[in-house]
Amino acid sequence: MPKVTDYSAVTRFDSGDVIIKDGTGGTKKMTVANAAVEFAGLVSAINHRNVYRGKKLGSSVTAAQKTAIQNGTFDDLFIGDYWVISGVTWVIADMDYFYNCGDTAFTKHHLIIVPDRSLYDAQMNESDVTTGGYVGSKMYTENLETAKTTIKAAFGDMVLTHREYLTNAVTDGRPSACGWFDSTVELMNEIMVYGTYVFAPANNGDNIPKRFTVAKQQLALFALNPRAINNREKSWIWLRDVVSSTCFANVNGNGPANYYTASGSSGVRPYVTIG
Repeated sequence: MPKVTDYSAVTRFDSGDVIIKDGTGGTKKMTVANAAVEFAGLVSAINHRNVYRGKKLGSSVTAAQKTAIQNGTFDDLFIGDYWVISGVTWVIADMDYFYNCGDTAFTKHHLIIVPDRSLYDAQMNESDVTTGGYVGSKMYTENLETAKTTIKAAFGDMVLTHREYLTNAVTDGRPSACGWFDSTVELMNEIMVYGTYVFAPANNGDNIPKRFTVAKQQLALFALNPRAINNREKSWIWLRDVVSSTCFANVNGNGPANYYTASGSSGVRPYVTIG
């Protein structure tokens, strides 16, 4: 058998190349594409959120997958991986995103899941007002119910309740109050999508808007694969941030961050926490 130094040298791998692994399970081969993902995952459990794989995981969450989520190993689960359940593609967007957050600490290991596109269209409110903020909107009180039913059918008792800090009052077009609420299924905010506020009112040196939130960093899905933000399937995707006395934030189908009057019918693309 030749020495390793006898082989010709190359500087690149092809995805179909194989390497040999040896261990308690015997000597076996593995493609370098699979090995690259495995090596990253072996760094640490939470490092799984830094790898975009995009693998189909099946048509339901298996017992092994459920265990890997609940014990926080996230074994063989990576960002962009997805399940197709009853025609809806549910994508892993982040891992342990809300861990230790809330007025009551949320200490269950979890995934943040989003559909790859909006589930349906709905209004934030029947008229162009943002009174009561996100919590006071018809979206929050009624129009998310269809999404909650769909998500419950897909994930059952894996849907977790955590605590979110949400806007519940608006004064002069600016968020003026917020509070802690039990949360299962919500619209995303600008930070979760873009990594920053864009149109949500900012501190003008005189008035500090109540924008407290535990959803305070960009979801790993959108950081690793910005194409996942906008698939052009819908003209608009609602976000929950109050922009003015008449408008909420949204994602424009043509790509830009945007806003829209509250009575407009736009896409509902919520997130859910499962574990």
